[in-house]
Amino acid sequence: MEKPYNEYSREGIEIHTDSFRDDTLLRTGLKLNHLRMIVAIEDHGQISAAAEAMAISQPAASRMLSEMEAIVKVPLYERIARGVVLTSFGSALAKRARKILLELREASREIGELRTGKGGSVYIGAVTAPAISLVVPAIRRVTRNYPGIAINIQVETSNVLARELLAAHHDFIISRIPDELNPRLFAAHELGVEKACLIVRNGHPLLEKGVVSLKDLPGHDWVFQPPGTLLRRRVEDVFLAAGVPLPENIVNTSSLLLTLAVVCKTDAIAPIAVDMAEFICGQTSRAGEACILPIDFDIDVKPYSLITARERAMPPSARLLYDLILEEGRRGT
Repeated sequence: MEKPYNEYSREGIEIHTDSFRDDTLLRTGLKLNHLRMIVAIEDHGQISAAAEAMAISQPAASRMLSEMEAIVKVPLYERIARGVVLTSFGSALAKRARKILLELREASREIGELRTGKGGSVYIGAVTAPAISLVVPAIRRVTRNYPGIAINIQVETSNVLARELLAAHHDFIISRIPDELNPRLFAAHELGVEKACLIVRNGHPLLEKGVVSLKDLPGHDWVFQPPGTLLRRRVEDVFLAAGVPLPENIVNTSSLLLTLAVVCKTDAIAPIAVDMAEFICGQTSRAGEACILPIDFDIDVKPYSLITARERAMPPSARLLYDLILEEGRRGT
């Protein structure tokens, strides 16, 4: 159990509570690289991984941590079986460090935009369905009216996107808040429910049945997102609720391109978002060799939301795209 801070000492660290002033950390030499290191330790949970993220050696990272503890005069981390974990002092410092680094990133971004005369840049993440149904129409509107804005998009699972948002890699995301993360860290506006379907290649034997039932599916090969992802869990829940055996022959991949390649070249079945399926199956490329499999059951996934990190301000360019996506979402409900 962690001791009160005025009684805690480790490796020669002595704490004198009456010696702290508002500018103590600045006067005693805390640097930006120290802030980057404490954030990297929180993100990776290992000194070696934090060192790699900062492109320095592990001994250099260890020295940097020792410097930080000497400056703040409290223990910032503890060693555990699989790496390190921040103490309450380290967590408090990491929280503030993350905000400071974000503000510096935004300052650099704003100065760069002013210097080049561009209209700004936006960093967003989205799960597949709203990336097509909401982000693309909003991008069309914003680039038509504000052609100088640079838009950067990552399409990934909710688990990845939420952590990227907390790490300040995105201005906002369109996804779900993972169960394992504290919802108090986010602000969210629900936009809609993602509907999924099953795709197969043209000429697949199941297409001869007309409308397919769950009991027709277990014996076939499948392409799924990795275990634990939301769409996969939802499809598995549909099977379990109906008392139908789960598929056994499975290829696991988070790559949509690889999913399509496997589906088009084999008799495998894959669940994907309806918006994505309708887009893909309407193309004249090889991707268009896939088609939607008619089924007599629904695959409704957990609602997705427009999510920001709580207490973090967005730059004007990001706010503009955020508002347009929110408008698109409300129009579709």
